[in-house]
Order: sequence, then structure tokens, then C-alpha cells
Amino acid sequence: MDVAEFEKARLARDARYDGRFFIGVTSTGIYCRPICPAPSPKPANVRFFQSAAAAAEAGFRPCLRCRPEASPGTPAWMGSSSSVSRALKLIGEGALDDASVDDLAGRLGIGSRHLRRLFLRHLGATPVAVAQTRRVHFAKRLIDDTDLPMTEVALASGFSSIRRFNATFRTLYGRTPSELRSASAASRVHRAPGEYVFRLSYRPPAAPREYRRRVSLGGRTGAIAVRPIHGKNEVELHIDFPEPAALLKIVNLVRQKLDLQ
Repeated sequence: MDVAEFEKARLARDARYDGRFFIGVTSTGIYCRPICPAPSPKPANVRFFQSAAAAAEAGFRPCLRCRPEASPGTPAWMGSSSSVSRALKLIGEGALDDASVDDLAGRLGIGSRHLRRLFLRHLGATPVAVAQTRRVHFAKRLIDDTDLPMTEVALASGFSSIRRFNATFRTLYGRTPSELRSASAASRVHRAPGEYVFRLSYRPPAAPREYRRRVSLGGRTGAIAVRPIHGKNEVELHIDFPEPAALLKIVNLVRQKLDLQ
């Protein structure tokens, strides 16, 4: 971790570093993206983390203003371990939703202890913590950007029970999912059933173009469209699909296809 480089990027709000590291602010107890529009904290109150999961593990809450859940994915270049890159891809596909770290390590051909050491070295967090952060971040997007009932939000983001879902949000955000949804109600756009829109961030430079295709998952068929947002390092993903439980998989497939990981 190059602290001097990260500090320079933080002060410049350099979008090229969005998702490459996260900033914990000790005076507020929150963690932010490098591009957060809030006033820059004093250097003495700043801690740098290699991943959102590491910041959460250290007890910091996600910033409600810059929304770490909307940042680009952790880049594959972070660290030199191909095992970590492959594991992140599998976790993004839900490898730890219904299986153990031992199972994940077995798919990679390494031991679970070695995989844990690699994650701590390169990401500052365990595989389980990374998977948990992935679930929470996607659930937060569904809370803010859709009208899905909370039970469907929990299911679509990989939580096994609504009780665990609620408890996790109280721990990480200090609020219940319903309280978070109420706070974002004014900016939410109501859409037809089966229609969803997400904003996906990317690190510049890039030359995004409109992209469309049909998708088939689990015997269901739908469509996606990706459009660049003028003046922002973001694209808008439109999903028309009848099964909310498939949303996380569709978003991850689009991220991989467009190299937004």
C-alpha cells in the first residue's frame, strides 16, 4: 500500500483511484471513496484500506453520501496473486453464498488457510468478509434504487434470512433497511415490475458506448441496455427481467463483460 500515493489521490479526488482504495475517517467512523464530495478530513483522521471489506472489518460504516457500494469493483491488478483474482471472480458469481471457504479454496487448488492469508495480504480482509461486503453493498443498491420488498432484497443479495439481513444492516449502517429506504425515498424513481436501473461506475480513461443484449437465466428471458452518462464516470444499466433473485448475477455479468471489475 503506497500511503503517499493514496493521500495525493485523496486530496485530488482522483477518479482513476475510485475502487482502488477506501478512506476510513476516524473522527466520524465512516469510510468513503476517494472521490467523496464531502470536505476532506485532516490527514491525522485518515486511514487507508485496500478494500471496502477491510474498512468494514475495522469498524467503519459506509458513507451515505459517496456510496461505496457504487464504486467500481476491486481491480484484478491489486496484488500479484492470480489466486486472489480468480477467487474474487468466483465470489462475485456467488461462490460463498451456499458454500464454504474450504470449497472455494478447493476450486482454486489451494488450501483454505493459504487463501485466507492471500486475502489478508492483498485485500486486508478475509474471503468471508469480502463476500459479506458484496452482499451488503448490492442490497444497499436495491434498497436505494428499487421498490422491491425487503424480503426480496434480502434474497436477491444472497442473505439466507431476513433476520440476518436486518441485523447486518443495523451493525454496518447503524440503521435498519427500512430506515435507509425512507431516507432515499425522494430520489427514487418508481418503475414497472421487472424493470430495474443501476448506475455502474468505472475508472477513467474509457470510451463507453451503448450496449444491448438479451439474457437468459434459469429458464427466464429478459433484456439489458447499458448507456453512458454524460459528464460522469458512470454508465446506466437498464435491466428488464422477471426474477429479482437473478439481479446480482446479471449485474456481475455486465461488470465482467464491460471490464468494470
